[in-house]
Amino acid sequence: MRTYSRSLRLWHWLHAVAIMGLLGTFFLRKTFLSWRDNSALITQKLGEFGITIAPDQAKAIAVAIRAPMWEWHIIFGWMLALLLVWRLVMVLRGGFGYERAQNLHMRLVHLGYFGLYGVLFVMALSGMVLHYGGDFGLEKALLGSIKSAHEFLAWAVAAFVPLHVTGVVVAEHRDQKGLTSKMVSG
Repeated sequence: MRTYSRSLRLWHWLHAVAIMGLLGTFFLRKTFLSWRDNSALITQKLGEFGITIAPDQAKAIAVAIRAPMWEWHIIFGWMLALLLVWRLVMVLRGGFGYERAQNLHMRLVHLGYFGLYGVLFVMALSGMVLHYGGDFGLEKALLGSIKSAHEFLAWAVAAFVPLHVTGVVVAEHRDQKGLTSKMVSG
């Protein structure tokens, strides 16, 4: 079995942190920190105290509550983008870091990783466009379409994570004993 370079291992674990941070903030945005749900809750709870609040005011409060979390999403997005550049540099210097697959299964696994890199590149690029697009005068309708694609791809990445973990566990117990420890210690 092959060993993994220190730079590839460091990249892998930083990449895992970035992905988990992005997915975590994405899921928070879609669930507990949804401005729609929270603005309705704010309106309802204030109403119980006899305070009337306009919907746009409740939305502003709900958005303000989740703003710090969203700042972390942007930080993790930049982290992902920089890690993708780092990975590209590693590839240009020494190849992909994968030995030539001898069987169909491993060829498909490697193809899956290339597909994942493509999805992550589009995610990073579309995230930057969403964050900075308004500054460049991009139309709201175009940004809405980009946001839809960005979120769709986020669900694809979310599906990849358990598949990756499951694949590693299966490989560890089948024909790649020590795979996990090699990704930790080399």
